[in-house]
Amino acid sequence: MQRRDFLKLSAGTAAASVFPPRVRAQGVLKEIRIGYQKTGVLVITRQRATLEKHFASQGIEVKWVEFSSGPPMMEAMNVGSVDYGAVGDSPPVFAQAAGAAIVYAAGQPITNGQGILVPKDSPIRSIADLKGKRIGFTKGSSAHNLVVQTLEKAGLTYADITPVYLTPPDAGPAFANGSIEAWAIWDPYFAIGETKQNGRILINAREVTKTNSFYIANREFAQNHSAILQQIVGVTTATGQWAEQHRDEVARSLAAITGVPLDIQTVAADRANFVIGPLTDDIVTTQQGVADRFYKLGLIPKPIVIRDIVWRNPAA
Repeated sequence: MQRRDFLKLSAGTAAASVFPPRVRAQGVLKEIRIGYQKTGVLVITRQRATLEKHFASQGIEVKWVEFSSGPPMMEAMNVGSVDYGAVGDSPPVFAQAAGAAIVYAAGQPITNGQGILVPKDSPIRSIADLKGKRIGFTKGSSAHNLVVQTLEKAGLTYADITPVYLTPPDAGPAFANGSIEAWAIWDPYFAIGETKQNGRILINAREVTKTNSFYIANREFAQNHSAILQQIVGVTTATGQWAEQHRDEVARSLAAITGVPLDIQTVAADRANFVIGPLTDDIVTTQQGVADRFYKLGLIPKPIVIRDIVWRNPAA
């Protein structure tokens, strides 16, 4: 993927105009910009105001920017409009290949809450039945990787399907009205499709591959404010630990912040993993496999080394 394609994929990030790039320099930091989606630890962190409480004594404000998927968040982070955010496995791969100024700050194994849906009455009963079908997913997202690996599991190739690149808000209606025959997606949209849009789970991601999500930081933010980044990761990690033990409250938090109904977010919260940790060798190796696979398929223009952009806290 060339940089111009990455920019197109990111849909001209609106966040960059709402939150213009910060003049990056070492010194006193007055504001942290956090990118989040409609599920996950950062939504809970926002609802509980844990970052705001933590940084209040340091005179640092926290601004929140919502994204429908990871690719536009990566572009916003690249230009300095967002300092820190959570995404699936594929967006940082595409971003790194495009030369984006990002680093991996923490990792989170995902054990559930992502998969491929088909309509309940669909004749598609196996992965092999996806051959020749229109599959909707967000280009450059974790769902993109899921589709690729699912096809490989059945001995199919990317050329055996018709990919339909749609953002989650566009893919939902397309799935409901039959414009696409399968939908690769993550929670809470996965739960929406399953419970509200007549969806049937063809396959869960955990049946196909190891899946991780990541906490990503702008590279210059990480370099210039490493102590602050370490605190953000620490607060995020502690919030994840709390969430593991308070799933009912998590569902209410997710619903309150995102506007997604409580019953949907309850499904998402009950099957989610909230444990956050450092980038272990296993996580890096798994992510390298994603990058290598995308290069082999020609989805990124050059090979990349994941470990090259794993953040190392100089104070650690």
